[in-house]
Amino acid sequence: MHYASAAPGDQEAEGRFTAVGPGVSGALLAEIEPLLRHGLPEGVAERPTDGELRSLPQPFTYAVLADGGRLVARSAAVRETGGGPGVRFHAHAVHVPPGVPLPDDRMAVEAWRSPHWVAATPGGPVPDPLSLPPGPAAVSEGLDDFAVSRGPWLAAVLADLRRASGVEPAGGGPVVLVERQCADVARWLGLASATLPRAYAERLTFTTYTRRPGSSTLRVVGVRPEDAEAARSAGLRVHLCAGPSPAVGGAGDVWAVTAARVWRSRSPELFDVASELPGEPFAAGPLAVTALCAGIALGPDERSAAAGWAADRPYALDAPRTGRLVEALTSPAVDDRTGAEFDAVGRLFGALEGRCPASVSAPLAAMLVTEAVRGGNGSVELPHRDAFTGPEGAAVAERLGPEILNELRGGAAGTHPVARTVQLLRVARLLGVDTAELLPEVVARLASALPAETVGCGEPVDGSGREGPSGGAGADPGGPPDFAPALLELLDEQFEVRTALLGALDRLAPDDPGAVARFLERVALPFTGTQALPHLRMCAEAPGAMAAQGGDRAAVWRRVLRSAGLSPFAEPLVLRTAVGLVWEDRAPSVEEARMLLEAATSDAHRAAGTWARLVDAALGASAAEPSAAGSHADGPAAAGADEGAALAHDLLRGFPEEIGGRERAGLLLLDLARELRTGAPDPGWTETVRALCARAEPVGPALRERAHTALVERLLAPDRPGAELYAFVHADDAELVAAYDRAARTETVRARLRTQPAYAADCFTVWTAHPHAGTAWPPVAAALLAEVLRPAVRAMSAEEVAEVEATVGRTGSSGRAGAFRAWNRSSALGRLGRRIAGRVRRG
Repeated sequence: MHYASAAPGDQEAEGRFTAVGPGVSGALLAEIEPLLRHGLPEGVAERPTDGELRSLPQPFTYAVLADGGRLVARSAAVRETGGGPGVRFHAHAVHVPPGVPLPDDRMAVEAWRSPHWVAATPGGPVPDPLSLPPGPAAVSEGLDDFAVSRGPWLAAVLADLRRASGVEPAGGGPVVLVERQCADVARWLGLASATLPRAYAERLTFTTYTRRPGSSTLRVVGVRPEDAEAARSAGLRVHLCAGPSPAVGGAGDVWAVTAARVWRSRSPELFDVASELPGEPFAAGPLAVTALCAGIALGPDERSAAAGWAADRPYALDAPRTGRLVEALTSPAVDDRTGAEFDAVGRLFGALEGRCPASVSAPLAAMLVTEAVRGGNGSVELPHRDAFTGPEGAAVAERLGPEILNELRGGAAGTHPVARTVQLLRVARLLGVDTAELLPEVVARLASALPAETVGCGEPVDGSGREGPSGGAGADPGGPPDFAPALLELLDEQFEVRTALLGALDRLAPDDPGAVARFLERVALPFTGTQALPHLRMCAEAPGAMAAQGGDRAAVWRRVLRSAGLSPFAEPLVLRTAVGLVWEDRAPSVEEARMLLEAATSDAHRAAGTWARLVDAALGASAAEPSAAGSHADGPAAAGADEGAALAHDLLRGFPEEIGGRERAGLLLLDLARELRTGAPDPGWTETVRALCARAEPVGPALRERAHTALVERLLAPDRPGAELYAFVHADDAELVAAYDRAARTETVRARLRTQPAYAADCFTVWTAHPHAGTAWPPVAAALLAEVLRPAVRAMSAEEVAEVEATVGRTGSSGRAGAFRAWNRSSALGRLGRRIAGRVRRG
């Protein structure tokens, strides 16, 4: 086919086919014509010189048609026929029917510079432009030089061409290559044909020149620099190969980066070599292995791909290539290895071990342990010990042994993470480095660091909050820590380390059993041997016990204590561990504290330090509030407080030397409150309460209120000693007097006043006896006479009032009896006056 485009500026003229071979239908011509229609660049002269005409684009196009056939065409700029002004394109195109290969099974791009393309409609048959002379096509000439000149763009362009060559075209329109010359776009396609697998390269439909990239149906298009911005505006993938070098290219596409390095090394023949190795199309591994074996320097991602591929297919390489690969991977000139690369090399070593001579894999083993020691890479897969039995291993040990010992010796507590210490100990064993002298110190640091680094479990080991156990198996620990596999391997490899570490952890457990229990939940240490390890066994038992027993902490404690295999009488510290596990962040209840106190002797609690938890339980019971009116309540809270007071009494007797300071004062307050209610405490109640409250500061309001209430209730009792009441009144303590006022106004006291004349007489005597005792007592006493006693006397019969008067006379004096009569008469006259005044108003 031959096609002549319309002349620029001629609005009426249209392009037309000037010659069509047999077998090309009208429908095909309609499909083909848009592919042959090209616009001239801006600023083309009306009468260009021969040189200007030759510099115009010569679009070369390859397309797949709807019927499965293919189109290969070359267009050239020609002058208008007849010598008039203007330039148009003449296209020479070949239709290849479906299923028919190109001559000699060549790629379409190879016909780019075929000598048989013509720029005018011939008068007769012409040679097939797709039939090329034997030998390399013109497009392959100088591809090495072109690839080197386009080095900064190579990886990015190859990555996009790979994506564009899929069975289904990549979304987002064609890949746009911006070059000043169509020939350079054709060379890019020549690079693709030599790099991509044949089936993929054949799917790359293209044109080396267009003015309309956004509307193109082809997969790759070339544009001149002046049309690049339009391509970008259309949202296309644009590679400005005619501009400044890009900062990065092909990031993330390891295959494309590797292919670019092969081209820059002028070794395109390696693509054919790599294609013979097993692997998916565009897998980076085969190409990276081939490049490394050829001595081409690669980056860390490409080396990782090579090592990973070889690790998965150790049988795919012969001995010479395996040796060259190992040599390239372990080259001392490489200084940019990454963790992923070391992981891949570790897998490769494991795959090669036993498949090849030790001399071949020994450099890999040496590199891995060197990285473990010097690079601090905790994820390195360490080789087996027999990899270092020969002279190569001795050389590595001689080089790294002093460094290992120096680091293990110099690490202060907390300096080395667990993973680092574990790794150093494992490498030391591999290399036969003697660490016996350092082991106790190293293991002690490691044991203290293990629970601290096992994070992610913020709740107590019983899975409860401050309110109490929830019955669960503990807070979700979030899985084992990163160092767990290496730690377990260390303990499996080195018996002496396992024995020392478990012993050290067992000694640490009583001080923070909750942290050790959380650690054991996430790392299942092997302590099933002959070591006793009572504290570790208790820590391991706690989560299961809590899951089984729910909120019954006493039952959990007993089960945990049994798991120790030791009696608290023989080993008191098991008490501390058990209590710390069950009551990690809270005080026991009074009942639980009583159970703990009776479960062991005071000497055992003293040695374990658990007496402090019992003190917390007793003081915590005082938080049970008194009744709203201030009198002693009879409910469960008050019963718990009474039990707490009894516990306080026993604790003061059992631990007289240990309990001191404000805790002792608080327990003494509880004990005094108990004695004020149930016994005969030593004299000086008021001063004792005031002194103990001062010593217990900051005393809790509930404990202070409980002590004050016990004191004033006893002072309101008929049998209270007069000296104690006198001391109370003259202490002039406003807070105590206020507590007395509240207690006197309770219904219990009011009922007693109404029904017991003797008690009413006693209260009258007390509330009138000290009119000048400081500033706090007189107004309260006067208010009680008027607001509490007077309503009670008013409700009495005449006989009961007379009995009150007589009792006042007997216990006091005739003058006091007269004072009562006058007080009572004034009350009666007041009532009578109010009744008369009411009648007068009504009259």
